[in-house]
Amino acid sequence: MRSKNGNQDGRDSSRPGNFVVGLGRGIGGALLFALPMQMTMEMWELGSTIDRTRLFLLLVLAIPLLVGIAHRIGFEKTFGWRDDIRDSMIAYGIGILTSAILLSLFSLLTPDMPASEILGKIALQAVPASIGAMLGRSQLGRGDADDSDDPDADGDGAPDDRGYGSELFLMAVGALFLSLNMAPTEEMILISYKMTSLHAVAMILLSIGLMHGFVYAVSFKGGHEISADTPGWHALIRFTLPGYIIALAISLYALWTFGRLDGTGLTPTIMAMIVLAFPGAIGAAAARLIL
Repeated sequence: MRSKNGNQDGRDSSRPGNFVVGLGRGIGGALLFALPMQMTMEMWELGSTIDRTRLFLLLVLAIPLLVGIAHRIGFEKTFGWRDDIRDSMIAYGIGILTSAILLSLFSLLTPDMPASEILGKIALQAVPASIGAMLGRSQLGRGDADDSDDPDADGDGAPDDRGYGSELFLMAVGALFLSLNMAPTEEMILISYKMTSLHAVAMILLSIGLMHGFVYAVSFKGGHEISADTPGWHALIRFTLPGYIIALAISLYALWTFGRLDGTGLTPTIMAMIVLAFPGAIGAAAARLIL
Protein backbone atom coordinates (compact mmCIF):
# COMPACT_ATOMS: atom_id res chain seq x y z
CA MET A 1 0.00 0.00 0.00
CA ARG A 2 1.21 3.44 -0.81
CA SER A 3 2.35 5.56 2.09
CA LYS A 4 1.48 9.12 2.88
CA ASN A 5 4.65 10.15 1.12
CA GLY A 6 4.18 7.82 -1.83
CA ASN A 7 6.46 4.88 -1.00
CA GLN A 8 5.10 1.38 -1.42
CA ASP A 9 5.86 -0.16 1.97
CA GLY A 10 3.59 2.22 3.88
CA ARG A 11 6.37 3.88 5.82
CA ASP A 12 7.02 7.57 6.17
CA SER A 13 10.52 8.28 4.91
CA SER A 14 10.32 12.05 4.95
CA ARG A 15 13.10 11.99 7.57
CA PRO A 16 15.44 9.07 8.24
CA GLY A 17 15.20 9.67 11.99
CA ASN A 18 11.40 9.65 12.19
CA PHE A 19 11.24 6.10 13.51
CA VAL A 20 13.95 6.76 16.09
CA VAL A 21 12.14 9.90 17.24
CA GLY A 22 8.90 7.93 17.45
CA LEU A 23 10.67 5.24 19.46
CA GLY A 24 11.91 7.85 21.89
CA ARG A 25 8.41 9.23 22.23
CA GLY A 26 7.18 5.70 22.85
CA ILE A 27 9.63 5.22 25.72
CA GLY A 28 8.61 8.58 27.14
CA GLY A 29 4.94 7.68 26.79
CA ALA A 30 5.46 4.34 28.55
CA LEU A 31 7.13 6.11 31.47
CA LEU A 32 4.62 8.93 31.63
CA PHE A 33 1.44 6.87 31.43
CA ALA A 34 2.44 3.70 33.29
CA LEU A 35 4.53 5.09 36.14
CA PRO A 36 1.53 5.60 38.49
CA MET A 37 0.68 1.90 38.18
CA GLN A 38 4.30 0.80 38.51
CA MET A 39 4.48 2.62 41.85
CA THR A 40 1.18 1.26 43.21
CA MET A 41 1.26 -1.46 45.86
CA GLU A 42 -1.86 -3.22 44.62
CA MET A 43 -0.29 -3.75 41.21
CA TRP A 44 2.82 -5.26 42.79
CA GLU A 45 0.70 -7.75 44.71
CA LEU A 46 -1.55 -8.54 41.76
CA GLY A 47 1.48 -9.48 39.70
CA SER A 48 1.88 -12.42 42.07
CA THR A 49 -1.75 -13.27 42.83
CA ILE A 50 -3.76 -12.49 39.68
CA ASP A 51 -5.41 -15.49 38.07
CA ARG A 52 -3.11 -16.53 35.24
CA THR A 53 -5.99 -17.20 32.85
CA ARG A 54 -7.29 -13.66 33.33
CA LEU A 55 -3.79 -12.25 32.93
CA PHE A 56 -3.28 -14.23 29.73
CA LEU A 57 -6.62 -12.95 28.37
CA LEU A 58 -5.58 -9.37 29.16
CA LEU A 59 -2.27 -9.86 27.35
CA VAL A 60 -3.99 -11.35 24.31
CA LEU A 61 -6.66 -8.63 24.14
CA ALA A 62 -3.96 -5.97 24.33
CA ILE A 63 -2.59 -7.02 20.92
CA PRO A 64 -5.58 -6.01 18.72
CA LEU A 65 -5.98 -2.93 20.91
CA LEU A 66 -2.38 -1.87 20.19
CA VAL A 67 -2.77 -2.62 16.49
CA GLY A 68 -5.86 -0.40 16.37
CA ILE A 69 -4.04 2.42 18.13
CA ALA A 70 -1.06 1.98 15.82
CA HIS A 71 -3.36 2.34 12.83
CA ARG A 72 -4.29 5.77 14.16
CA ILE A 73 -1.09 7.09 15.78
CA GLY A 74 1.78 4.60 15.41
CA PHE A 75 5.50 5.36 15.69
CA GLU A 76 5.52 6.34 12.01
CA LYS A 77 2.80 7.55 9.66
CA THR A 78 1.61 4.41 7.90
CA PHE A 79 -1.40 2.98 6.13
CA GLY A 80 -0.41 -0.69 5.95
CA TRP A 81 -1.64 -3.13 8.59
CA ARG A 82 1.69 -4.96 8.43
CA ASP A 83 3.44 -1.85 9.69
CA ASP A 84 0.71 -1.33 12.30
CA ILE A 85 1.34 -4.84 13.64
CA ARG A 86 5.08 -4.10 13.67
CA ASP A 87 4.49 -0.89 15.64
CA SER A 88 2.23 -2.67 18.13
CA MET A 89 4.87 -5.34 18.77
CA ILE A 90 7.50 -2.63 19.27
CA ALA A 91 5.19 -0.91 21.77
CA TYR A 92 4.71 -4.21 23.58
CA GLY A 93 8.48 -4.65 23.70
CA ILE A 94 8.91 -1.14 25.10
CA GLY A 95 6.27 -1.88 27.73
CA ILE A 96 8.00 -5.08 28.79
CA LEU A 97 11.46 -3.50 28.86
CA THR A 98 10.51 -0.35 30.77
CA SER A 99 8.43 -2.36 33.25
CA ALA A 100 11.27 -4.79 33.93
CA ILE A 101 13.79 -1.98 34.40
CA LEU A 102 11.62 0.10 36.72
CA LEU A 103 10.39 -2.83 38.81
CA SER A 104 14.01 -3.92 39.24
CA LEU A 105 15.01 -0.36 40.14
CA PHE A 106 12.27 -0.30 42.80
CA SER A 107 13.64 -3.61 44.19
CA LEU A 108 10.37 -5.34 43.33
CA LEU A 109 12.12 -7.96 41.21
CA THR A 110 14.81 -9.95 43.00
CA PRO A 111 16.82 -13.03 42.00
CA ASP A 112 15.25 -15.13 44.75
CA MET A 113 11.71 -14.67 43.39
CA PRO A 114 10.03 -17.52 41.51
CA ALA A 115 10.08 -17.03 37.76
CA SER A 116 6.27 -17.09 37.61
CA GLU A 117 6.10 -14.14 40.03
CA ILE A 118 8.67 -12.13 38.09
CA LEU A 119 6.92 -12.79 34.77
CA GLY A 120 3.51 -12.02 36.27
CA LYS A 121 4.63 -8.64 37.60
CA ILE A 122 6.30 -7.64 34.35
CA ALA A 123 3.42 -8.89 32.17
CA LEU A 124 0.78 -7.05 34.18
CA GLN A 125 2.68 -3.76 34.08
CA ALA A 126 3.57 -4.20 30.40
CA VAL A 127 -0.03 -3.76 29.24
CA PRO A 128 -0.55 -0.13 30.40
CA ALA A 129 3.08 0.65 29.59
CA SER A 130 2.65 -0.57 26.01
CA ILE A 131 -0.51 1.50 25.62
CA GLY A 132 1.41 4.50 26.96
CA ALA A 133 4.22 3.78 24.51
CA MET A 134 1.76 3.81 21.62
CA LEU A 135 0.14 7.02 22.85
CA GLY A 136 3.53 8.68 23.14
CA ARG A 137 3.53 9.96 19.57
CA SER A 138 0.11 11.56 19.97
CA GLN A 139 0.85 13.13 23.35
CA LEU A 140 4.56 13.95 23.10
CA GLY A 141 4.75 15.05 19.46
CA ARG A 142 5.35 18.72 18.79
CA GLY A 143 2.74 19.02 16.04
CA ASP A 144 5.39 20.45 13.72
CA ALA A 145 6.21 19.71 10.12
CA ASP A 146 6.81 16.10 11.07
CA ASP A 147 3.09 15.67 11.41
CA SER A 148 1.85 18.18 8.92
CA ASP A 149 1.42 15.70 6.10
CA ASP A 150 -0.96 13.49 8.01
CA PRO A 151 -4.13 13.16 5.98
CA ASP A 152 -6.05 12.57 9.16
CA ALA A 153 -5.31 16.09 10.29
CA ASP A 154 -6.51 19.44 9.15
CA GLY A 155 -4.52 22.61 9.07
CA ASP A 156 -4.27 22.99 12.82
CA GLY A 157 -3.33 19.39 13.49
CA ALA A 158 -6.77 18.31 14.66
CA PRO A 159 -8.11 15.04 13.38
CA ASP A 160 -10.70 15.25 10.69
CA ASP A 161 -14.01 13.38 10.66
CA ARG A 162 -13.59 9.75 11.64
CA GLY A 163 -15.89 6.81 11.16
CA TYR A 164 -18.37 5.91 13.86
CA GLY A 165 -16.55 2.69 14.71
CA SER A 166 -13.27 4.56 15.03
CA GLU A 167 -14.83 7.04 17.44
CA LEU A 168 -16.17 4.23 19.63
CA PHE A 169 -12.79 2.50 19.54
CA LEU A 170 -10.99 5.63 20.72
CA MET A 171 -13.46 5.99 23.57
CA ALA A 172 -12.80 2.36 24.54
CA VAL A 173 -9.04 3.03 24.59
CA GLY A 174 -9.43 6.03 26.88
CA ALA A 175 -11.85 4.22 29.18
CA LEU A 176 -9.60 1.16 29.40
CA PHE A 177 -6.49 3.15 30.18
CA LEU A 178 -7.98 4.96 33.17
CA SER A 179 -9.85 1.85 34.29
CA LEU A 180 -6.61 -0.13 34.38
CA ASN A 181 -5.14 2.57 36.59
CA MET A 182 -8.06 2.62 39.04
CA ALA A 183 -9.46 -0.93 39.11
CA PRO A 184 -6.61 -2.53 41.10
CA THR A 185 -7.06 -0.12 44.02
CA GLU A 186 -9.14 -0.88 47.12
CA GLU A 187 -10.63 2.59 46.99
CA MET A 188 -12.94 1.71 44.10
CA ILE A 189 -14.61 -1.00 46.17
CA LEU A 190 -14.63 1.13 49.32
CA ILE A 191 -16.37 4.00 47.55
CA SER A 192 -18.96 1.64 46.06
CA TYR A 193 -19.84 0.29 49.52
CA LYS A 194 -20.21 3.79 50.94
CA MET A 195 -22.53 4.99 48.15
CA THR A 196 -26.32 4.84 48.26
CA SER A 197 -28.62 4.36 45.26
CA LEU A 198 -29.07 8.12 45.09
CA HIS A 199 -25.32 8.59 44.93
CA ALA A 200 -25.13 6.03 42.14
CA VAL A 201 -27.79 7.80 40.05
CA ALA A 202 -26.07 11.14 40.61
CA MET A 203 -22.71 9.65 39.56
CA ILE A 204 -24.22 8.21 36.37
CA LEU A 205 -25.72 11.56 35.42
CA LEU A 206 -22.50 13.40 36.27
CA SER A 207 -20.44 10.94 34.22
CA ILE A 208 -22.67 11.36 31.18
CA GLY A 209 -22.77 15.13 31.61
CA LEU A 210 -18.99 15.39 31.85
CA MET A 211 -18.50 13.16 28.81
CA HIS A 212 -20.84 15.27 26.73
CA GLY A 213 -19.51 18.55 28.03
CA PHE A 214 -15.85 17.69 27.44
CA VAL A 215 -16.41 16.97 23.77
CA TYR A 216 -19.24 19.27 22.73
CA ALA A 217 -19.92 22.03 25.24
CA VAL A 218 -16.83 23.64 26.75
CA SER A 219 -14.71 24.17 23.62
CA PHE A 220 -11.66 22.14 24.60
CA LYS A 221 -9.03 21.91 21.90
CA GLY A 222 -9.95 18.96 19.70
CA GLY A 223 -13.61 19.18 20.68
CA HIS A 224 -16.44 18.65 18.23
CA GLU A 225 -18.87 21.30 17.06
CA ILE A 226 -22.55 20.51 16.55
CA SER A 227 -23.89 22.19 13.44
CA ALA A 228 -26.89 24.45 13.76
CA ASP A 229 -29.15 22.10 11.79
CA THR A 230 -28.29 19.08 13.98
CA PRO A 231 -30.62 18.39 16.92
CA GLY A 232 -28.96 18.76 20.30
CA TRP A 233 -29.87 15.22 21.31
CA HIS A 234 -28.18 13.67 18.26
CA ALA A 235 -24.63 13.67 19.67
CA LEU A 236 -25.91 12.58 23.07
CA ILE A 237 -27.70 9.53 21.66
CA ARG A 238 -25.16 8.66 18.99
CA PHE A 239 -21.88 9.17 20.86
CA THR A 240 -22.15 10.07 24.55
CA LEU A 241 -24.54 7.36 25.73
CA PRO A 242 -22.82 4.56 23.75
CA GLY A 243 -19.52 5.86 25.10
CA TYR A 244 -20.80 5.59 28.65
CA ILE A 245 -22.05 2.06 28.02
CA ILE A 246 -18.56 1.21 26.73
CA ALA A 247 -17.05 2.70 29.89
CA LEU A 248 -19.39 0.56 32.03
CA ALA A 249 -18.51 -2.60 30.11
CA ILE A 250 -14.77 -1.94 30.36
CA SER A 251 -15.14 -1.19 34.07
CA LEU A 252 -16.79 -4.56 34.57
CA TYR A 253 -14.03 -6.30 32.64
CA ALA A 254 -11.24 -4.50 34.52
CA LEU A 255 -12.76 -5.27 37.91
CA TRP A 256 -13.21 -8.92 36.94
CA THR A 257 -9.66 -9.17 35.62
CA PHE A 258 -8.17 -7.94 38.89
CA GLY A 259 -10.46 -10.12 41.00
CA ARG A 260 -12.32 -7.23 42.58
CA LEU A 261 -15.72 -8.86 41.99
CA ASP A 262 -14.92 -12.34 43.28
CA GLY A 263 -17.56 -13.40 45.78
CA THR A 264 -19.64 -10.21 45.45
CA GLY A 265 -23.35 -10.02 44.71
CA LEU A 266 -25.15 -8.28 41.89
CA THR A 267 -25.77 -4.98 43.66
CA PRO A 268 -22.16 -4.46 44.85
CA THR A 269 -20.98 -5.38 41.35
CA ILE A 270 -23.22 -2.76 39.73
CA MET A 271 -22.15 -0.12 42.25
CA ALA A 272 -18.47 -0.87 41.65
CA MET A 273 -19.05 -0.65 37.89
CA ILE A 274 -20.64 2.76 38.28
CA VAL A 275 -17.78 4.02 40.45
CA LEU A 276 -15.07 2.84 38.06
CA ALA A 277 -17.04 4.05 35.03
CA PHE A 278 -16.72 7.61 36.35
CA PRO A 279 -12.98 7.90 35.55
CA GLY A 280 -13.55 5.57 32.60
CA ALA A 281 -16.08 7.99 31.11
CA ILE A 282 -13.69 10.90 31.52
CA GLY A 283 -10.97 8.84 29.85
CA ALA A 284 -13.32 8.00 26.98
CA ALA A 285 -14.18 11.66 26.44
CA ALA A 286 -10.54 12.74 26.70
CA ALA A 287 -9.52 10.14 24.11
CA ARG A 288 -11.85 11.71 21.56
CA LEU A 289 -10.18 15.05 22.17
CA ILE A 290 -6.53 14.06 22.10
CA LEU A 291 -6.21 10.99 19.85
